[in-house]
Parts: sequence; C-alpha cells; structure tokens
Amino acid sequence: MDTSSLYDLTPIAWLMAAGILIALGPLVWVWRRNAGAGPARRLHALTVLTLFLTFDLTLFGAFTRLTDSGLGCPDWPGCYGNASPAGARHEIAMAQAAQPTGPVTHGKAWVEMVHRYLATGVGVLILVLAVATWLVRWWPSIGPKAGNAPQPPPVIAQAVLNPWWPTATLVGVSLQGAFGALTVTWKLFPAIVTTHLMGAIVLLALLCIQAVRYKQSATQRLPTAVSPALRTGLIFTTVLLVLQIALGGWVSTNYAVLACTQFPTCQNSWWPPMNFAQGFEIWRHLGVTGDGQPLDFSALTAIHYAHRLMAYAVFVALGVLAWRMRRIEPLRSQAHWLAGLALLQLATGLGNVLLGWPLAAAVLHTGGAAALAVVLTWALCESRREAASTTVALRADDNARAPHNPKKATA
Repeated sequence: MDTSSLYDLTPIAWLMAAGILIALGPLVWVWRRNAGAGPARRLHALTVLTLFLTFDLTLFGAFTRLTDSGLGCPDWPGCYGNASPAGARHEIAMAQAAQPTGPVTHGKAWVEMVHRYLATGVGVLILVLAVATWLVRWWPSIGPKAGNAPQPPPVIAQAVLNPWWPTATLVGVSLQGAFGALTVTWKLFPAIVTTHLMGAIVLLALLCIQAVRYKQSATQRLPTAVSPALRTGLIFTTVLLVLQIALGGWVSTNYAVLACTQFPTCQNSWWPPMNFAQGFEIWRHLGVTGDGQPLDFSALTAIHYAHRLMAYAVFVALGVLAWRMRRIEPLRSQAHWLAGLALLQLATGLGNVLLGWPLAAAVLHTGGAAALAVVLTWALCESRREAASTTVALRADDNARAPHNPKKATA
C-alpha cells in the first residue's frame, strides 16, 4: 500500500513559504527605517507593526467568517491538498456546481487561503520577535569580548523586554494556528470558532503590553499612579468587555444576529421566548443541540438577547470609566478612544440589527471590540494602583493647604 499521499507535506511547506515572504516586507521595512538604532528600538518598532498587522488579521478573519468563507477550502492547511485554490480548480468547480451558493466557491476559497497566508506571516513575525528578544537578552554573555569588538551598553539589556512576554505570544499564536485548523476540520464548531476569536483578542493584548512596556523603557517613565477605585474600575470594565466579546463571538458563530430585528424590543416584546439551556449548550455542532436535534429559534433569541443585555452594562461602564480617566492627563488619550469606540460599537450594533447585518457594519463591530480590548490593555499598562501611604500623604497635604476655619477647628 502506498502511504506517501498520507504524509504529503507540500501544502504546509508552501504555506510556510508564503508566510515567510509576507513577513519579509515588514521585517525589511523595520530594519531600514531604524538603521543605526539599538536593538531595543528595533524590537519596539517590530512589536508595534506586528500589533497593527495582527489587528488587520483579526478584521480579515471577521470578513472571512461573515462572508461564509470559513469552509472555502474544506481541508487544512492546503486547499483540496493543494498549496492554493489555483491547483484545486477542478475540485472547487465540482463543489460549486453541486451547491452554487454553498460554502465552497472559487471566491470563498481564495478568501480562506489569503487569511491563512496572512496568519502565517503574522506567526513568522511573532517568531522573529521571540527569537530576537532572547538573543538580545543573551548578548552580554554570548557576544564578542576580545579585542576592540563593540559591546552593547548596559542600558540596552535593561531596555529590552523580558523575553518571556514574546515567548508567551509565540505560544499563543501557535495555539491560534491549531484552533484555525480545528475551525475548518470540525466544520465551524461554534465553541472552536469562538475560542479562535478570543485567542485573537489575547494576542492583541499580549502585543499591546509589550509595545507599551518598550515605550515606557525608552522614555524612562513609570505607569501613572491612579486611585484604587479607578484601577478597580479599569479591571472590572476589562473583565466585562472580555465577557461581552465572548458573547458576541457566540452570537456570530451561531448566526443569531437576526434573531432580533428590532430595538430596543425584540420580536415585539421586552422579554421574548428564550431557551437559554439550548442556546448556551457549549459542546455541540452548528445549528443542532448536543443530541443532534435542530436548535430552536428561541435558543438563537436567547443568545442574541444575552449579548444585548450585557452591551448595556458594558456601554455604561465604558462611559463612566472614560469620564473619570479624562481628568488624568496621561490617560486622557485612552479616555477619548474609549468614548469614541463605545459610540462606534453602539452604532454598528444597531446597524447589524436594524439593517439586516450588513457586512461593513459587522466587520466594524468586530474591529471595534478588538480595538476596545487594545485600548483597555493600554490603559492598564499605563496605570498602577496608588499606594495607600501616597493617598494619605496627598490628603494630608490637601488639608494643610485648605483655608483655616476657627469655628470648625473649635467644634
């Protein structure tokens, strides 16, 4: 028996080659633009660019899902065992002839494969970040020491981020690749697709943390001290947002957006018939219950309405947080971003419901959620809880500067 076809590594080799070619452009750009700069500055520039490209990839992933292109190539990593849809023209044509509006068409196949190429390119950039950070951290011990060979100043080693951060990001992007493969091979299993979305948010947060830490190191400044109440509000709002993004992913992956086409009511009711048990049964295939029975429409309604109810809480929390942050100069920029993105989410969310889920609004809604996660991570990194002793000292100073009131003092 010839088993060579079972171990054909050609598609994955071509996918890796495409990723390397895509990553070469950003790598050369960063290298040339920061010629003569130290390794810390180059790593910071590459981190920021990788964050930007990962955000773009998240948007393109939403576009892939929303155009029903997730199964455009129903195998992984290639397309019907080929490196690109060009080599699978015959198979795609047969599938498209059988189902002209089905999941496999020439256009959808290209959308899916381009998404895989871009994802591999981002993976290569993250791999370079991890390896380069470790090399720079090890440089003082492995670099040249004899003769007049140049030695990096001690500040370089201090300015370079802890290499475990990019290592964690590398592990995260590897898991993302695995969940991307499962998304295809498990035929859009809702729990897998939602986890794939949440993995993208985690990657964005990890890259944002690294970018902010590099900037703080370059400018020799510490995060801004804020009151315990504001710091708690930041953490609380971030947790709410993460839950809301997960609920939004669950809505999208179960195609429950159009279960409610009215606002603020749903199906002419403030509390329509809803089956939460079915809707939030996590381990099941798309469109069916765990027993294989068709999912009730009331289950889709429950999925949609849970996301809508949580949206009210998140919108209020973002508004209050932005209002409080705007009073602190180093956090004012993040406050403006939070306020603007919250309004964008409100507009695109209403557009999805009232306009029948238009593609532009749906992609922007995903992008707005990802951007909110980045901004909140940015704000968390740029702030720290004010020490209790500092708070007491500031209050004592305020009391000392207050005008003296003899009557109040006597009382």
